[in-house]
Amino acid sequence: MSDTRVPSRVFRGAKQEAESAKDGVSTPQTEHPAYRLAFQDMDFLLREDLRPVRFQLELLKPQLLLDEAHIGSTFVFYGSARIPEPEKAQALLDAAEGDAAKKIAQKLVEKSKYYEVARELARIASSFPPDENGMRQFVVCSGGGPSIMEAANRGAADVGAESVGLNIVLPHEQAPNPYVTPALSMQFHYFALRKMHFLLHARALAAFPGGFGTFDELFELLTLIQTGKIDPIPVLLYGKDFWSRVVNFEALCEEGVISPRDLDIFTIVETAEEGWDVVRNFYRERREDRANPTAGEDPQPPLERQGFTAAHEAAKR
Repeated sequence: MSDTRVPSRVFRGAKQEAESAKDGVSTPQTEHPAYRLAFQDMDFLLREDLRPVRFQLELLKPQLLLDEAHIGSTFVFYGSARIPEPEKAQALLDAAEGDAAKKIAQKLVEKSKYYEVARELARIASSFPPDENGMRQFVVCSGGGPSIMEAANRGAADVGAESVGLNIVLPHEQAPNPYVTPALSMQFHYFALRKMHFLLHARALAAFPGGFGTFDELFELLTLIQTGKIDPIPVLLYGKDFWSRVVNFEALCEEGVISPRDLDIFTIVETAEEGWDVVRNFYRERREDRANPTAGEDPQPPLERQGFTAAHEAAKR
């Protein structure tokens, strides 16, 4: 026997089998739902008792896509879907009717500056170089929606970088913003699994002014860091006026329900460069603390070993 190569598989692939199943003969037996291949039977997959399987699939699919895209870490952006970009701010104000509506519109217009801040921060993060293994670091990741999320994905697109959008099925019609990389635009049914994917690769996070969704996602992260369930990462809160008005963190300390050291989990910032400096200093300090890293540590050390200066200067140019 001259050919000694061993075949990589002996079973037919699932895709091949699925195609064969479509071409079967039609009988009362083959037409019944019971005869469908399990992985082609949507009625079966959507059964109530198949929820654990759907959990697993929704956890697995995005992970495989990110791995195949060589994404080593992400820079996550949270924020409101209602803050207008500066060019559309006046139109929002003009459309408001009544004193109450105009007052709210004015508040949103005042926060429109954060659209450009998020966009600039995304440009800087997206200019960070791949590591020695070709894995891309600080890839911008948003919820895939409008406003602050759009600004983040748009900033990545400004410098020719790909970005991630983790969208969610909602009762009202919606679509990902046009700046999300199509191959990295993902849709979730379960909020819990979407939040998990936000944090699995996150090595920095910026939270801009937002509502229930932003608070939900942000405070889960703060809790995970506070309780030691995950290692600390840089957490940036954008907008001192907003955060000091809507959350009295110092009062929580005074009431004894959090510790003063818990306030060190996050940093309140205003500008893109100020935020990036926090991230850069965080990893510089980690690098100094881990001058002799041991085997088996988490994926953060490669970021600590990389230089931030080149990416930072390139982004400013």
